Amino acid sequence: AKEIIMLGNFTYCNPTRLYFGKDALDGLNKELPKFGKNVLFVYGGGSIKKNGIYDKVLEICVKIGKNVFEDAGVMPNPTTDKLHEGIERARACKADFILAVGGGSVCDYAKALSASVHLDDDPWEKYYVRSEAPNCEIVPVGCVLTMVGTGSEMNGGAVITNTAQKLKIGHVFSDEVFPKFSVLNPEFTITVPKYQMVAGIFDIMSHIFEQYFSGTDDCSNDYIMEGMLRSLIHSANIAVENPKDYEARSNIMWLATWALNTFVEKGKTTDWEVHMLGQAVGAHTDATHGMTLSAVSLPYYRYILPYGAERFARHAVNVWGVNPKGKSTEEIGEEGLSVMEKWMKKIGLVTSISELGVTEEDIDAVADSTLVMKGGYKVLTKDNIKAILRASL
Repeated sequence: AKEIIMLGNFTYCNPTRLYFGKDALDGLNKELPKFGKNVLFVYGGGSIKKNGIYDKVLEICVKIGKNVFEDAGVMPNPTTDKLHEGIERARACKADFILAVGGGSVCDYAKALSASVHLDDDPWEKYYVRSEAPNCEIVPVGCVLTMVGTGSEMNGGAVITNTAQKLKIGHVFSDEVFPKFSVLNPEFTITVPKYQMVAGIFDIMSHIFEQYFSGTDDCSNDYIMEGMLRSLIHSANIAVENPKDYEARSNIMWLATWALNTFVEKGKTTDWEVHMLGQAVGAHTDATHGMTLSAVSLPYYRYILPYGAERFARHAVNVWGVNPKGKSTEEIGEEGLSVMEKWMKKIGLVTSISELGVTEEDIDAVADSTLVMKGGYKVLTKDNIKAILRASL
């Protein structure tokens, strides 16, 4: 008998308040007065100083009367070493609030930091090895987004890399760690280099796929995700031709948030194996997250297609417009992946891990860094993982 799981039992709460649009930064004037005096201003490599966002944010903080302390230099794949440095800084300034200004890595790092400032334990061991929940005071976080893809602005996810152990692991914190608010001004994303923009677009797509390619029940969220994917493809095509197109960039920004703010996963089993493969590649190469996902996705999906053929066929027809007439379910699914592959290459995505620096000699080590998930159409063995990574070379 078919197991009935559509929208079983779940709780949905998203406490993050969003300010969206050209005037979104004004939201800081409403939000910052709600929190304590000492603000730790967290950002990355300094591009926000070149494009003027840094000055705008600082001016608002000062005008409100905050004491601003800085924690700069958050790298694209934030490390445990950086996290420990941030803990020292936050403790030294007695941070009451963490304001993250940047892309997903800066937001992820800020959330990991928020749950670590008052922690007596080692955060890597507690959150990333033992997957435990925080039992200490959390320092509240707010985000000003400058790059889209991760959806980190409206969830509890925080991915950290342990360079010594060659592991890149995400911990999903509960809603107490979600940003209290996030500022989403699509104009702030327009200066991002094309490579990073395209990587972000695929990160969004991959987040949707991780939740869509799972389960066989009739779940309303799958229909929502198909609409999101069509909108993403449409807006991506426009943004790649004209990165300054505000409408396309605002749609992409909004889709990124909804792809991973825990809404579409409700009532679903979810996969996340592509992220485990991509994060293992990232741990060994320090490559851009979205590109590690695009490099492993097609070989992975071709590998599991026979086990979830009906969903792959549905994806081909409803997302990519494949004509199903006279073809088997698997053939329809494969044609969808072929159309997707052409599109990926056209917009400039990486489609092999060798482009990111992985060689045949690295396969065993990358496979050892790959965590196995149980929610997709097939649970992989280590040999399966090696076969997929070889097919990704």
